[in-house]
Amino acid sequence: MKKTALLFGLLFLALTGANAQTFTFRGIDKSPMDMAYYPDDYAHDRKFAPAKIGTDKAMVRIVYSRPGKNGRELFGTKLAPYGKAWRAGANEAPEIKFYQDVTFGGKKIKAGNYALLAIPTEKEWTIILSSDLDQWGAYSYNEALDVARVTVPVQKSDSVIENFSIQFAKKDAKTATMYMGWDTVLVAVPIEF
Repeated sequence: MKKTALLFGLLFLALTGANAQTFTFRGIDKSPMDMAYYPDDYAHDRKFAPAKIGTDKAMVRIVYSRPGKNGRELFGTKLAPYGKAWRAGANEAPEIKFYQDVTFGGKKIKAGNYALLAIPTEKEWTIILSSDLDQWGAYSYNEALDVARVTVPVQKSDSVIENFSIQFAKKDAKTATMYMGWDTVLVAVPIEF
């Protein structure tokens, strides 16, 4: 009886071990996900200065995917067409979280989570905050779900930005700027807290 139980136990382990070994993880995404905070060093400071946790709070966080230029023409093409809603990156539309009420590009925004999209043109971008979270790209974009639209001028970057990037920079005690850039295009949206 003990030998039979031992034999079944070994057989079970062999079968479950074999199943675990046949699982294959998907490769690394071509457009890896990233996260940006304001204050910019918020995530880093929490890791290295645990005593500061709770004293310095995040005010904004954005989760987005960072496609690479990879020698491609970007804006005004099928990839990021002029005059059409674009997901501001790759994969899902970025999700921006305001931890408190803010003024985003001159528009009052309540604390909460929003999808971030853009309508690029050669001279300006319309930045959109939408209540429609979890949308893949901008394929199901619905203008009726816009919470705010802000128009900002396009600036030229001093150098080529290989991967789409979003970063926050402090302007003064109550104001920051959200920068988005890719290729030689740079846009800036002021945020007041």
